[in-house]
Amino acid sequence: MPQHVQGVIARSKGAPVEITQIVIPDPGPGEVVVAVAACGVCHTDLTYREGGINDEFPFLLGHEAAGTVESVGPGVTSVAPGDFVVLNWRAVCGRCRACKRGRPQYCFSTFNAEQKMTLIDGTELTPALGIGAFAEKTLVHSGQCTKVDPAADPAVVGLLGCGVMAGLGAAMNTGEVGRGDAVAVIGCGGVGDAAIVGARLAGATKIIAVDRDRRKLAWAEDLGATHTVDVSETDVVQAIQEITGGFGADVVIDAVGRPETWKQAFYARDLAGTVVLVGVPTPELRLEMPMLDFFSHGGALKSSWYGDCLPERDFPMLVELYRQGRLPLAEFVTERIELGAVEQAFLTMHAGEVLRSVVVL
Repeated sequence: MPQHVQGVIARSKGAPVEITQIVIPDPGPGEVVVAVAACGVCHTDLTYREGGINDEFPFLLGHEAAGTVESVGPGVTSVAPGDFVVLNWRAVCGRCRACKRGRPQYCFSTFNAEQKMTLIDGTELTPALGIGAFAEKTLVHSGQCTKVDPAADPAVVGLLGCGVMAGLGAAMNTGEVGRGDAVAVIGCGGVGDAAIVGARLAGATKIIAVDRDRRKLAWAEDLGATHTVDVSETDVVQAIQEITGGFGADVVIDAVGRPETWKQAFYARDLAGTVVLVGVPTPELRLEMPMLDFFSHGGALKSSWYGDCLPERDFPMLVELYRQGRLPLAEFVTERIELGAVEQAFLTMHAGEVLRSVVVL
């Protein structure tokens, strides 16, 4: 039978979020009901609330989540009731041109649940990134569930569902940071700091954190940055070049996503270096640069979508590194909050006071 649970929705553009009852249908073919244990408060959820992604209100917010499979629909064999899973928004299809070429991390036809969760009055909800996990339970496609070590803290490993994975993957997968590389990360929020952690894991010897907030620069140092650059006090490009012996960084990761930060990343890299854009630009932003500069600097200009991750490959490996004490995922959890504190969490996130607030259910 359909279940009634508590969930956090954005009913209209810019309106404060609210807790209300939502209806979770029984899982259909290929679908799974997950009892949510914890869900991080990501900037993408705030973007949904502000209408920055689409206008398909009301939204059921939340997507950086971990929990336990409660029930499965017909044909589901990849997970079973009782499995501890991290949810993801890249359920690969196995049939598109990217999958057939052996590049499932670029899948062009990812899955979501077919059925809709609704309000009590039958109004259909749009789940954030196809997940909707600011709720006691949620309905997802089975491919959105990745089994991981059940001994892991759900408030910690659930962050792999979006921002932390995006940053780690921007360094390790997209940027292909190697041993001995010099890496600069512009923007030291949750995604940028995860890129710093990823660069450290990959063996970078110089890791340069760039921000204008001294608190964020301190967090970046705690997570592995070897150098910091305060944007309010110095020229970013010049500072990075000085730190790297006048050459520039091998990989520069833009975790902000604005024309000015992308240009800083471009000019702060070494010849034939790599720029990775992982910060998400808003639609109105434009970039103007001399084409000759693109030609003369060489190298690679890349965008990183979800850290170019493959959840079934990357999540269990990263959780194991966390369990071994080699990946400081727990450092990203600034506070644990109740479901009713999501609106306040948006305010503290916007003020730069946290890396992640995590709703614990």
